[in-house]
Amino acid sequence: MTAVEQPETPLGHGNMRRKEDARFIRGRGTYVDDVTLPGMLHGAVLRSPYAHARIVSIDTSAAQAHPKVRAVITGETLAGLNLAWMPTLSHDVQAVLATDKVRFQGQEVAFVVAEDRYSARDALELIDVDYEALPPVIDARQALAEDAPVIRDDLEGRTDNHIFDWESGDAAATDDVFASAEVVAAQDMLYPRVHPAPLETCGAVADMDAVTGKLTVWTTTQAPHAHRTIYALVAGLPEHKIRIISPDIGGGFGNKVGIYPGYVCAVVGSIVTGKPVKWVEDRSENLMSTSFARDYHMHGEIAATKDGRILGLRVNVLADHGAFNGTAQPTKFPAGFFGVFTGSYDLEAAHCSVTGVYTNKAPGGVAYACSFRITEAVYLVERLVDVLAFDLGMDPAELRMKNLLRPEQFPYRSKTGWEYDSGDYPTALRAALDLADYPALRAEQALKRERGEQMGIGVAFFTEAVGAGPRKHMDILGLGMADGAELRVHPTGKAVLRLSCQTQGQGHETTFAQIVGEELGISPDDIDVVHGDTDQTPFGLGTYGSRSTPVSGAAAAVVARKVRERARIVASAMLEVSADDLEWEKGRWFVRGDVEAGRTIQEIALAAHSDLELPEGVEGHLDATCVYNPPNLTYPFGAYVCVVDVDADTGQVTVRRFVAVDDCGVRINPMIVEGQVHGGLADGVGMALMQVMAFDEDGNHLGGSFMDYLLPTSMECPSWELGETVTPSPHHPIGAKGIGESATVGSPAAVVNAVVDALRPFGVRHADMPLTPAAVWSAAQGTPLRTDLAIT
Repeated sequence: MTAVEQPETPLGHGNMRRKEDARFIRGRGTYVDDVTLPGMLHGAVLRSPYAHARIVSIDTSAAQAHPKVRAVITGETLAGLNLAWMPTLSHDVQAVLATDKVRFQGQEVAFVVAEDRYSARDALELIDVDYEALPPVIDARQALAEDAPVIRDDLEGRTDNHIFDWESGDAAATDDVFASAEVVAAQDMLYPRVHPAPLETCGAVADMDAVTGKLTVWTTTQAPHAHRTIYALVAGLPEHKIRIISPDIGGGFGNKVGIYPGYVCAVVGSIVTGKPVKWVEDRSENLMSTSFARDYHMHGEIAATKDGRILGLRVNVLADHGAFNGTAQPTKFPAGFFGVFTGSYDLEAAHCSVTGVYTNKAPGGVAYACSFRITEAVYLVERLVDVLAFDLGMDPAELRMKNLLRPEQFPYRSKTGWEYDSGDYPTALRAALDLADYPALRAEQALKRERGEQMGIGVAFFTEAVGAGPRKHMDILGLGMADGAELRVHPTGKAVLRLSCQTQGQGHETTFAQIVGEELGISPDDIDVVHGDTDQTPFGLGTYGSRSTPVSGAAAAVVARKVRERARIVASAMLEVSADDLEWEKGRWFVRGDVEAGRTIQEIALAAHSDLELPEGVEGHLDATCVYNPPNLTYPFGAYVCVVDVDADTGQVTVRRFVAVDDCGVRINPMIVEGQVHGGLADGVGMALMQVMAFDEDGNHLGGSFMDYLLPTSMECPSWELGETVTPSPHHPIGAKGIGESATVGSPAAVVNAVVDALRPFGVRHADMPLTPAAVWSAAQGTPLRTDLAIT
């Protein structure tokens, strides 16, 4: 792979404060629910109380008679507009409002538009729906049974609940490795269904202008341009007549990638009433019906020699995608990037197979704080390595160090075909072990075990694959995963950068201004970053899968370099020399051999708008555009060490220490990087110890509030101890790899490994997440608890 121009040192602006925080800390942010338009009406969704039931009839007459109700929309209404079904991001179709039957508890059945949100909610109770209950399918393994009820009987010829089969690697070579291996360790494990639970729920304000024929939608989306294209496909509206505005977003984590029925209903409500319509879901709706993640039943096997040389991996996965396949995965990868399950180790062979199935749960498969299923893959391989260490009686850190890829092996092509760009894995692991003082921890653990106290030490190493592209290999609904950028430098030297990615709190307005400022020598304070408005920004696939810096950050650097080259032509005319005789230093072009003879970027910008005579064929102004098509993914990595104390009598787990050493390539703003790591680590602790979307045998969702769906707070998290190594990506314009999801990818395995290590005196080899007190106590008793279902 050809190396590209990269900075020799980290970017110069470093830990500058986030520009966007000035409005946030003053309460001046603008969110969808802050949008108020003249004559605006309010919408509310009627949801199914059943997980699986046929709709016999819907009587909306009482609701329509409500004095403040302006419209009641049902699936029949939408069918008349050819809007009853919409495409999902994975080429499936999903009912906007149920027509034939409901397929998960909380599915949308009707939409009420009223003068205020309270009247809309009240009118929901006036709608009479006659349901015929059907047997629900809650467990993915039950979904494939011959006698299982068929969930998607709306699909022609559908006779079962099977969605897809996908595989990666060489099955025959892997079988040969396992046949001759001295040691084979196997483990079944569950990565339970979890929810992104963003601070802000989903919502939309739709305004269809009957005069201009233009539809404007303010919405909580991470991918405004993709939404515009899909609305055009669904509603049949001209795409240039659709404007999507994504204002400030209170967290997304993948939850706000797809289009939800509430968005479409708000649009239809505006078309039907001729007024703007706002719909904002409440917390219970968000937890019950918006996109989930994970829900993987995994069987993994690892082959090795007796002295701990890992030879191969073999994996079978059953993926629960809910009632509609709403995954936001690239078309060629229906199971996402699970093929990166070989992790950070040098293997002889590997193979995995993934089967996706429908169940009577809300649509799942969102890329929640992971790059398309890599979180599950990393968890699987890191648990298998610990299981192998348990069986061999080896120290888990020693086993990892023995098998990690070495720097000289990069670029490395894995046995499943992924090309890792760069890395120094042993150095990162040594840094984490040194920061934690690993030998001292093991000595402390030995003393505590002599006293009957349970202390655990968990080690995890991960490699992530982010920055989805190139578009020849990766698309969603035929839209290639490349991102655009536009940069304009005004006559006074101030600049505006327009990007297709959308922030949800990652600090884009600061980070991208720093990138452009570094390339042009302009203060980031003099650069505005515009995003989240399809009328103001170039086309792109949006922000998820940690695509921000790997893709849009690269686009910002490339477009700034184009402007810099344009500035060289202008400077050559100003200095009356050949452009080839100019050299660049940060912020100015000067004549080679005469440093004093130069012009700053501000002087050049003013001249570019003047009557300066430029070479023939050269336009003025310092403007440029680009579409960045990534040549490859980037591969950040890290080494984590977690220390826990476990009370075996109560099952209570306390995370005492957590050491995280991350390598995300060149760091643009280290302070923002650390903030992203802090959030991701807390997320991982939550998934390991408390987060789970559980269901009872009737398909009732048991996590409809934050009293039931638990999230970690500062009380459950230790003071994070962070370290870093820096291995630039050879193909990224500034050597950056991205950090947004790394901590969430690596931390669950570290926490679980630590808890299982604490329970080792009880003979515990594995326990499934979430490791709640009940689950930990049961594991210590030798009776593992199934935590994703309220039935045993």
